[in-house]
Amino acid sequence: MKLYLYSFIFCLFSFCLFAQETNLLASKIPDSLKFNANAVIRLDQTDINISSQRGLELQRKRIITILNEKGMNAIDATVYYNKRMSVNSLEAKVYDEEGTEIQKFKKKDFRDQSMFDGISIALDGRMMFLDYTPPKYPFTIVFEYEVETSNTAFIPQWLPIDDFFVSVEKSVLNISCPTSLGLKTKEHYLDLFKIQKSSPSTEKLIYTANQIPAQKYESFSPDFREIYPWVMFGLEKFNLEGVDGQAKNWKEFGQWYYDQILSGTDELPEETKNHIRSLVSGINDPIEKAKIVYKFVQEKTRYVSIQLGIGGWRPMLAKDVDRLGYGDCKALTNYTKSLLEAVGVVSYPTILFGDQYYKKSIEFDVVSIQGNHMMLAIPHQNSYVWLECTSQTTPFGYQANFTDDRKVLIVKPNESEIVTTKKYTNSDNTQSSEGFCSIDPEGNLKAKFTIISKGAVYDYKSRIALKSATDHDKYYKNYWDFINNLKIESVKFDDNKNEIAITEKIDFSAAKYANLMDNRMMFCVNTVDRLTESPKRIRNRKTPFEISRGFVDFEQISVDLPQGFVIESIPAKISFSNKFGHYEFEVKITNEKQLLYTRTFSLNSGVYQKTEYEDYRLFLEQVEKNDQAKIVLIKKG
Repeated sequence: MKLYLYSFIFCLFSFCLFAQETNLLASKIPDSLKFNANAVIRLDQTDINISSQRGLELQRKRIITILNEKGMNAIDATVYYNKRMSVNSLEAKVYDEEGTEIQKFKKKDFRDQSMFDGISIALDGRMMFLDYTPPKYPFTIVFEYEVETSNTAFIPQWLPIDDFFVSVEKSVLNISCPTSLGLKTKEHYLDLFKIQKSSPSTEKLIYTANQIPAQKYESFSPDFREIYPWVMFGLEKFNLEGVDGQAKNWKEFGQWYYDQILSGTDELPEETKNHIRSLVSGINDPIEKAKIVYKFVQEKTRYVSIQLGIGGWRPMLAKDVDRLGYGDCKALTNYTKSLLEAVGVVSYPTILFGDQYYKKSIEFDVVSIQGNHMMLAIPHQNSYVWLECTSQTTPFGYQANFTDDRKVLIVKPNESEIVTTKKYTNSDNTQSSEGFCSIDPEGNLKAKFTIISKGAVYDYKSRIALKSATDHDKYYKNYWDFINNLKIESVKFDDNKNEIAITEKIDFSAAKYANLMDNRMMFCVNTVDRLTESPKRIRNRKTPFEISRGFVDFEQISVDLPQGFVIESIPAKISFSNKFGHYEFEVKITNEKQLLYTRTFSLNSGVYQKTEYEDYRLFLEQVEKNDQAKIVLIKKG
């Protein structure tokens, strides 16, 4: 007790010391921290005291100078709470440019509202935040709060840099924890930003960041967490919503989750089990059985979110999902697993981070509550078939964009493990366009195209297919904004969920597509698949860049030429390649009335060095230039 008390007093003392050292005058900010900055964090100190398996206290003091309107989002004067996390104190003070206090806010002055997300039917999370409009810039705000919770399964991560265009004068994290709880850490990029780490005792860690200039956003940069420093934590002994847990590795964690969270949630009514067995009668192949079960779940249920206490982690009972016809990702995954078990198919719930744009993985080095999503894994041929149980439209086994190519935790009795989900390669992500165009003597265009999309492209196109005819018209006019006077005549979609391919059949026209000049006509032969903008030049780039998803595009267009014109010139065949991809096109004269245009463009996914960015930019600049290649015709006689 003396040691814990000493640690807590140490935190309070250092907290006050740092605050006294912070000069609130905006003029005292070094010029190096103002460069590229919309805001400057003068001090951001977090003190975390873990007193027991069911006891965590957090104090935070954030002093930030907002230099202009763009820096307002950096205030971050928000605190989150729920039934197991109480806000003991909360206040904010505002100072003008000269460091004079001009306004003070107490706890009652903060807006308090539910963290309603628009899809949850049960949600106990709330937030208190400061809604402040400054009279002028710059100004400084001092934001302080203290919270305590019995949930120790979640220890806040430390991110000394948490946004672009915000510099850091000083950021400090103090964390104290009894050695008996087994605190583990994962550190990322500390040395690169000269983050100081010290350990005054076996039960205390201190991280300090000083004088970090504002980071400027650069196009195609990897996710923020991949290039800037952070520290995450986990306990071997923890508590989740009143349920104690203990795990030194992922196998033990998975066993705890299976026994304490999932156990007893899989019971189904006999009537439902008999029905699902009748649907698969005569079928022996587990995957074919699973397809029938998956279709049954899609037709019977819909997704809703539940974020209420342990219900945010423990699934609804399978029998309740069966009765109500809805559930969140955990509930629908558990329901599907229960149905598969009824027909003799083995499957495992899988915890992961689902994200459409960032392939975030479970951090293998720190055993802790991680992830925001659950799906189902079916063992198959030394690998797994992955089922997204929340969607009523996703094809069986398809997972591109939201859950692909990332480390996930498969929860098994006695055998839980971290594995990597399916990766969609460049050649998996394809778009093939074949079409016919005709141009009349006035330069008007008529076109019919068939476009087949697969892989990651399928996900995007299949969602468009579900939209209204009006939305389709808006989509194509935006997608083909390089075609003036575009008129969509008809659109048909064919979504082949067995092949996981979607076909678009589009008829369209465009008045005055070709330019007429005296006795000549000129038009771009690439009608529907152009790169219209190449990356901007970035001098002295600071970060690597990422092509998150590669692809292969193929295009073939037959073009009927207008009566009374003959070919004067066509572009020469082009082909070039480098580490970023490949590009080629060719225009062939089929006969005096017809041309055939073919184009292939592939882009290779990967993370590339910052020194390679200019080569990448020039590669796409070449693609853009050649996609504008023109055909020139001249009137006969």
